[in-house]
Amino acid sequence: MNAPSRRRDPRRDVIADELRQGIISGRLRPGDRLVEDVVAEEHGVSRVPVREALRRLESEGFVTLTPYRGASVSETLLQDSIEQMQIRRGLEVLAAQLAAEARGGDVRQELMEVVERSRDAGQEHRLDDVPSLMMEFHVLVAQASGNRQLQVLLDRVLQRISWGFVLDLEERVEASWTDHAVIAAAILNGSPVQAGLLMGEHAGKDEAVYRQKYPEGAT
Repeated sequence: MNAPSRRRDPRRDVIADELRQGIISGRLRPGDRLVEDVVAEEHGVSRVPVREALRRLESEGFVTLTPYRGASVSETLLQDSIEQMQIRRGLEVLAAQLAAEARGGDVRQELMEVVERSRDAGQEHRLDDVPSLMMEFHVLVAQASGNRQLQVLLDRVLQRISWGFVLDLEERVEASWTDHAVIAAAILNGSPVQAGLLMGEHAGKDEAVYRQKYPEGAT
């Protein structure tokens, strides 16, 4: 039986997505208050899905929840995101190296398949499918590492920065999946050094896009 926090609620998801986009676009600025009643009225819902959306955004680092004050846009979001991306890069390099030592381990076939599905999605311009496929690829690399503690750490970081996968997606989708294909090849061919270097370059590109888009956070 799934825990309540795992259930999908379209209302919560829509509210979280709209607030997140407002923060990313700059419409909602660091320190701005997010009043539950106001957000609920704007979306024609009760406060329950709003509260769940705000908790989700807090887990992603977008929102700060303070007792007796409520929710506000995180004042350290930009720098926190850069730091999370730096941590992600280090963890993913290690994951790719270990995965290559195991030549993909138990998820060898899944790695090949997700690269193909992702390439198809890009070529068919199914951009809505791409972010989840990106996440699937990186999760599989972590699983292929065979290091359970690394999987847990990397999952937490990926959940925090997964929204970055959609930045300039249309312009980056082909290059992104070319990167994934060569990383997967290095892993399956058992080349730890190459896999680590390629993964580091790939993660660095995501960080560079973020720094360019939000230079005020790149301190």
